[in-house]
Amino acid sequence: MKNIFYPYDTELGKIVIASDGTGITAVQTLSWFEEINKICEKSADKFTDEAARQLEQYFAGKRKVFELPLHMSGTSFQKSVWDALRGIPYGRTVTYKHIAKAVGNEKASRAVGGANHNNPVWIIVPCHRVVGSNGSLTGYAAGVEVKRYLLELERRFL
Repeated sequence: MKNIFYPYDTELGKIVIASDGTGITAVQTLSWFEEINKICEKSADKFTDEAARQLEQYFAGKRKVFELPLHMSGTSFQKSVWDALRGIPYGRTVTYKHIAKAVGNEKASRAVGGANHNNPVWIIVPCHRVVGSNGSLTGYAAGVEVKRYLLELERRFL
C-alpha cells in the first residue's frame, strides 16, 4: 500500500499527517517528513484531510476525542500502551506507572516511556498526558515545550 504524506499548518507549526490509504499512520513534525520526503508521494487524501479537520477542532477546544481510523506500526507492547493512552481523559494526566499497571506490568514504566516516544500519532493518541511520578513533564518526542502547550491548551478548554 502506498503512503501519502501531506504537511498541514497548526498552532504548533507545520506537521505532517500520513495515511496508507485506509487510515492514519503518522502525525509527525515537518523535520520527520523532510527525512523521508524522497520515497513518498506528497498529496492529501480523505484520511489526512479528516485528521487535519479534527486537529483544527482540537486546537480550537471543540474536539476532546479523535475519531479516526489508525494504522500504527509497532510491537504488541507498544500497541497495548497506545491503547491505554487513548483512555486518558482530555485535560487529565496520569503517570508512566499508571499506564504500566494498565498494560499489566507495574515495573514497565521505562518501557512505557519508550512506547510513548515511538507513538507515531502524538496528539491523537495522547502521550502528552503522561507525566512523571512527581507530576513533572518528562521527555516528549516533539519536545517538552510542546507537551506543556498541549496540556495547557486542554486545561483551558475543560
